[in-house]
Formats: sequence, structure tokens, C-alpha cells
Amino acid sequence: MKQSVKMIVGNWKMNGLAADLSAAVVEMLADLKGRPASARVGLCPPATLIERMVRTIDGGPVSVGGQDCRVEAKGAFTGGVSAEMLVDAGARLVILGHSERRQEFGESDALVSDKVGAALRAGLTPIVCVGETLAQREAGEAASVVRGQILGSLNDGLAGQDWALAYEPVWAIGTGLTPTLEQIAEIHAAARAAMVERLGDGGRAALILYGGSVNPGNARDILAVDEVGGALVGGASLKAADFLAIIRAAEPAVVAADGQG
Repeated sequence: MKQSVKMIVGNWKMNGLAADLSAAVVEMLADLKGRPASARVGLCPPATLIERMVRTIDGGPVSVGGQDCRVEAKGAFTGGVSAEMLVDAGARLVILGHSERRQEFGESDALVSDKVGAALRAGLTPIVCVGETLAQREAGEAASVVRGQILGSLNDGLAGQDWALAYEPVWAIGTGLTPTLEQIAEIHAAARAAMVERLGDGGRAALILYGGSVNPGNARDILAVDEVGGALVGGASLKAADFLAIIRAAEPAVVAADGQG
């Protein structure tokens, strides 16, 4: 199933200072205001920049998001940021269950599911990440690993809500490596089946984003794959020109009157 409106989200990870807002965001906004994107566009900077990025965008065509949140709304959790705090800073999205969180912080599927519930409680759009390691792919387990993560990481409350799944093969994140288009199609199809298995009809409408070394050179081909509803972009989202090229790659191809592209 190919959705007509795709979603392109940039994940800045632990990168970016206030000075970077002018270099990356202002330039991008000028381009998007002059020529609106056909895709939904989001940027997820470090928590320190969320409010400043919201002010910089000032109602423009980009949603700002967080990269994680606590399950709890408040409490004695030093260093924690709740979903409500993200909303208070102006965020509208939140990335949850990213492989770096799962690996570095030991986040389980059950914890990710609880965080999804927290995001929904606060009114955020969750982007739930899943993906296999290289060892799991080489063992032929990619589809089963992704299915298991989906069944465990989704939350009953997602049905009927605005949310997205992001398939990010761990071995492709930041490495410059990407699966073949056939491999992406296979996992996205398996992901859709697992989403429906978990949520019924509530799993049919959500977009499935691809993430993992997306760049201006491969974005158009990846975004044309069946069931790829957008992209979760890492390093390329830090450069306005590269991120804009990926956003433009999500635009429907223009077909001439004679049927030639």
C-alpha cells in the first residue's frame, strides 16, 4: 500500500547547538515556504534545542519532536524528560525505541510500549522504531525479530491515533550501508502484517518509515518501495541541502501528458 502523503523526519541525535539552527533550520524553512513540501516534515533535535527550534520555525511547515521520553509524567527521575515536558516545550512528535536506546540503555519492548502510552497521554505523535542487527539478518531472522519487536512495542492505545512505525536495520544506521530495495520491501510487508496482527484495523493506516543511511542519492528509490511511507533520517538531516533533497524525493513524480516521466 502506497500512501500519497509521506513523512520525512530528521533525528539530530546528540548533535546541535543554538548556532546550528540558523545554518540548518532557517535555510530549510526559506526553501519550504517558497515551495511547500508534499510530505509531512519533522525535526527531532536534542531536548535543549526543542523550544528554540519551535521559536525559529514560528508556525512554519515543520513539526518539532523529541528523541525519547520517560513513562512517568513527573517525579524524582534525575535527567529524565517526560512527554508532558516535551509538549510544554512545543514538541508534537517523539521517537521511541530507537536501536541506540535499546542497545545503550537496555530498553525492552515492554518499556517502549509504556513510553508509547505516555506519548499518547500527552498528545504526542509517537514514532516507534524497530530493526534487526547484522547477526540477526545473517541468521535469516530479520522478519521474525521485527515482528517480535512490533508485537511487544506497540500499545493498545495506538488504534485510531496518529503514529508511525520506523524500520531501521541496526547495521545500516550511520554506516553508509543500506538493505537492497527488495529487502526493504520484504521487511516493510512483514511489519505491516505484524501491525495488523497486533492492532487489527488500527495497524493498517499508520505510515512505515525507513531509516538507516538515507541520503539524497538513495532516497527517491527507497521512498518508491511499496509500504515505505517516509523516512527517518539521521546524519543527512543536519545539513539543510541534504535534508531538503530527501524531502523533495518524497514528492510524487510528474508524468508528462504523453505518459512519459
